[in-house]
Amino acid sequence: MRKYLTISIAMLVLAMSSSRALAVKIADITRIDGERTNVLTGLGLVYGLKGTGDGGDFQPAIKPLVTMLGKFADSSTVKELASVQNVALVSITATIPSTGARNGDHLDVYITSIGAAGSLRGGRLFITPLQGPSPAPSPEGAPVFAFAEGPVILEDPASPTVGVVKGGCVMEADISPTYIQSGKLSLVIEDPSASWTTSSTIAKIINDAESTTGETLAIARDPKVVEITIPPIERERPDSFISRVQRLPVPLLPTEARVQINERTGTMIITGDVEISACVISQRGLTITMIAPPPVPSPRAPLLINHDFIPLDTTQPPNAKLQQLVAMLDQLKVPAEDRITIVKELYKTGKLHAKLIIE
Repeated sequence: MRKYLTISIAMLVLAMSSSRALAVKIADITRIDGERTNVLTGLGLVYGLKGTGDGGDFQPAIKPLVTMLGKFADSSTVKELASVQNVALVSITATIPSTGARNGDHLDVYITSIGAAGSLRGGRLFITPLQGPSPAPSPEGAPVFAFAEGPVILEDPASPTVGVVKGGCVMEADISPTYIQSGKLSLVIEDPSASWTTSSTIAKIINDAESTTGETLAIARDPKVVEITIPPIERERPDSFISRVQRLPVPLLPTEARVQINERTGTMIITGDVEISACVISQRGLTITMIAPPPVPSPRAPLLINHDFIPLDTTQPPNAKLQQLVAMLDQLKVPAEDRITIVKELYKTGKLHAKLIIE
């Protein structure tokens, strides 16, 4: 199975490399400044639990229960509710997508017990206001943007004090991203692609495509941000201009040499042209076996030559690429942890010419 998987991956890489798509769209590697998620939060009560609630001696849950009952003309006191076991105090969060949310939209609500409750299974979230971002806090506190309510579903039975209410958040107000300020918008380049080369290239592409009188519309402010001035004729209805900018192609630029390693999963990602200086690598338990048949070929009697090190000739320009070393290690079926150890040691000795990122 592994053999066929390797062949399939190789064919996929070959197909991708032979594609005519030699560029990506600006929208593929950037986002518009202001295009971001927001979080609505609140504190509420889950009721209907079968004896797995916080308990009557947990005052932070009982006091809100008393307040809630008071709103319905129920004068129960904290003392009278001392034996309650079916209520739990929970934190509530709902995430507004980067495109915003409109009045009447439904969002999932995630709840977590913050008291002594043993499980939220079978409970229901009592209707609760959710507060959100406020650029200018008022004396009354953060504004209410939504209300949450509904049955609790445990996504992971191993974590019974964490649950979700599907579509339980109903928006009561609009939350819309602000993209344009003073006739300008900014493109934020995603971290993996951020560099002065990328930002300056994007600015030049926009100026060449959209500047009709030679004026400079786009400026690279830093490796992550390109500031764009919307032409006056487009400012009343900028949607077409923004769409055209986002669809502009960006050539595949040389990336920085980088090796990213996830030691937990044994994954190693190599980007750019990672080079290795002259060196000889030896790893305990690592052996290269070469088969040289005798003058009269006989598969039953091959001549085996064993080597306990890897000679990698980097004395002649250009230097050897890390991909070459990885290919050799792959042929030797070297375990992932040993490959990672070799790469880390190369970096420590200054022989690996790249940024090393370890997760």
